[in-house]
Amino acid sequence: MKKYFTTTIGRLRLLAFLEGFSLLVLVFVAVPIKYYYDNSSLSKSLGPIHGALFLLFLINALKVSIEQQWKFKETTWKILIACFIPFGTFYIDYKILRNINR
Repeated sequence: MKKYFTTTIGRLRLLAFLEGFSLLVLVFVAVPIKYYYDNSSLSKSLGPIHGALFLLFLINALKVSIEQQWKFKETTWKILIACFIPFGTFYIDYKILRNINR
């Protein structure tokens, strides 16, 4: 667990999980509550949190790609696109990030 806070890859993996989880909660919980029950309070509070996590993930992904000297066409673009797709960050963590620096 300590590796998630001490290494740049660990922090990127942690941000990927948090960003992916916030997207899923926003899309599958907050938005349906907003439209079906006419209650937008959950989406109003989760929206900025997800936005901040999204920006932190993007910035951290670019930082790690520069530090690790990843080729953009091989790795970086996959990680950047993953944050736009539900479950994408979990897939990228499983396929790419967990295998780096083993």
